Amino acid sequence: MEPAIVLSISVCAVVIAITGWGIYISFGPPSKELADPFDDHED
Repeated sequence: MEPAIVLSISVCAVVIAITGWGIYISFGPPSKELADPFDDHED
């Protein structure tokens, strides 16, 4: 395989992994520990 193809596949895999991790943190079980700063400073 050409190095450009390997590099582009690697970059795509990293982007997909980071996106999946972000979605898991935002909506998965760890999201219950997140604090909403707007709720903390209501008038």
